[in-house]
Amino acid sequence: MRTLFLFLIVAAAGCGTSSSKGPKAPPTEREQPAPVDLVLLAPEKGAADVSVLQPETGKLLYRVRVGEGPHEVASAPDYRRVVVSNYGKKEPGNSISVIDVSAQAVTKTISTDRYERPHDLVFLPEGRLVAVTVEDPGALLVIDIDTGKIEKAIATEQRKSHMVALNPDATRAFVANVASGSVSVIDLVTNTLVAIVKTDAGAEGITYVPATEEVWVTNRDADTVSVIDGRSLTVIATIPTPTFPIRARYVASQNVVLVAAALSDTVYVLDVERREVARTVQMPGLPTKRVSTTDRLFGDRFSRGVVPIGILLTPGETHAYVANSYADVISVLNLSTWKVERLIPTRAEPDGLAWGRP
Repeated sequence: MRTLFLFLIVAAAGCGTSSSKGPKAPPTEREQPAPVDLVLLAPEKGAADVSVLQPETGKLLYRVRVGEGPHEVASAPDYRRVVVSNYGKKEPGNSISVIDVSAQAVTKTISTDRYERPHDLVFLPEGRLVAVTVEDPGALLVIDIDTGKIEKAIATEQRKSHMVALNPDATRAFVANVASGSVSVIDLVTNTLVAIVKTDAGAEGITYVPATEEVWVTNRDADTVSVIDGRSLTVIATIPTPTFPIRARYVASQNVVLVAAALSDTVYVLDVERREVARTVQMPGLPTKRVSTTDRLFGDRFSRGVVPIGILLTPGETHAYVANSYADVISVLNLSTWKVERLIPTRAEPDGLAWGRP
C-alpha cells in the first residue's frame, strides 16, 4: 500500500509539471535536480548506516555501515570525503565516521572521547578539519580527520549544543543550543567563546545569511525564528513559524530561508528582506507505523506526520532535497515552481543529507 501511495504521488507530480501532450524535452543542465557526477548520501537513524542514492532516479546504489544513530552528515569541499556523526540511541554515541565516497567504505572511525552525542558537522575550507557539535558536555570540537585527533574543544557553556553554521570565511561558528534556547558564538581563529545570544525556547536549526551578515535560528519549542545581527550579536527580529521549526537553510539565489516545520509537515519559505513567511510547501508522504527514534525523543506528537527535518540544496540551488524522517522518504522540491516533483524512498528515518563525488 505504501509503495502504491508513493507511485501515485510521483505520477501526479509528473503530470502537473508539464503542459505539453507530447514527449517532454530532456532537461537542461540548469534544470537538473543535481549534477550527474554527484551522489546523495542519507544517514538513516534507525538503521545505523548511510544510504547512497542516485539523485535523479532515487536508485539505491549501496549502503555504508556506520555507528548507531547517525544523525548528520557533511561533505568536504571536493565532495570526495564525507563525515557522519554517530549520535547513538539509548546509549550515547561518541564517534564520527569518515567515508571515502569512491571507495564506498568507511575509512576511519574517530572517537570524540569524553564528548558524547556528536551531532552536526561542517568542514573548514581546507577540507581536513571538521567542526563538530557535541551535546554532553556542550562543546564545539575541531577534529583533524587525517590524523583522527581532536585539535580543539571549545565549551559552548550551554546545554544540548546541536547545530552549527559558519560565516563565509570560517572565522566564526554559531552553535544553536536546544536546551538553553541560545546561540554560542565561537571565534575559530582564537578558539574562544566570544558571546552567548539568547534566542527563544528550543533553539535548534541555524543558517548564515552572508548578504546581511545575519544568523537565522529556528526555535522549535517557541514556534519562532530569531534573526541575529552577526555584527552586534543581538536579536533584531522574531518571525512566527508554527509548528516545531527544526531546520533552516539559506537560498542565496532567491534570498530566502527554507525552514522545515516538523509538526505541520511543512517547509516555510521566509523572505529575508521582509522577514516574513512568503509561502508554505506541504510535504507529501505516508507516515510509517513503526516506533521511531523520533517517537522516543518527542513522544506521540509526531505519530501522524511525515516529519520533515534535513534540507540539502543542489549546488546550483535549483532544487532542495528534504528528508522526511517519519515517512522514510526524501522530497525533491523545485525552487522555481515550489512543487514537490518526486519522492525518493529510504529505509529508516533519514535526517541530514549531503552530496558526494565518486
